[in-house]
Amino acid sequence: MSRYDVSGSESEYQPGSENKVLENLARITDPADMNVAETELLEALYIQVFDSFPDMMDFQKICQWHRAWLGNVYRWAGQYRTVDMSKPNMRFASPMQIHRLITAFDSQYLTRFCDLPKMSDEQLIRFLAEMHVEFILIHPFREGNGRISRLLLDVMAAKAGAQPLDYSLWNEHKEYYFKAIQAGRDGDYQFVERLIRDVLDMQ
Repeated sequence: MSRYDVSGSESEYQPGSENKVLENLARITDPADMNVAETELLEALYIQVFDSFPDMMDFQKICQWHRAWLGNVYRWAGQYRTVDMSKPNMRFASPMQIHRLITAFDSQYLTRFCDLPKMSDEQLIRFLAEMHVEFILIHPFREGNGRISRLLLDVMAAKAGAQPLDYSLWNEHKEYYFKAIQAGRDGDYQFVERLIRDVLDMQ
């Protein structure tokens, strides 16, 4: 069963996968094999991004990351999703709203990339928490939003002079994380701020 409820053309599954793996160019049918492939490709993307660290940020760059990561796996890599997606107690942005929301996200967060080194620790924590919540709520891609959002957090943290975040604590407390995102949906970012504070290591 999918982690998400999805409708539309991007809901196609790979034949032979028992509706457990999305249709893919590599013809992978086993979820475990797909997880390994995506993880290895993500590690390569991290090396690429941090070896050629950006001097500015916009959402086009995030789409380029997504395409570089999954372009050999999914035809739609790097493109905004065209399907509705939801999780229990959480409905992500309508596909028809994604472009508008991304434009606002770009203006509100990504254009401040060069300001990050000037932020105090608390300002940075608040900024990263809000940015992360808003990205997750937009959920711009069909697959890989959580992992791309973490890469974005790591790049923004590094620009501010911090270490990339250690997400093991988030993985151990997934229920708290999802409730924190739900609170952020209603404008209460304090719980995601706590998650950021717990794993942010300023140099």
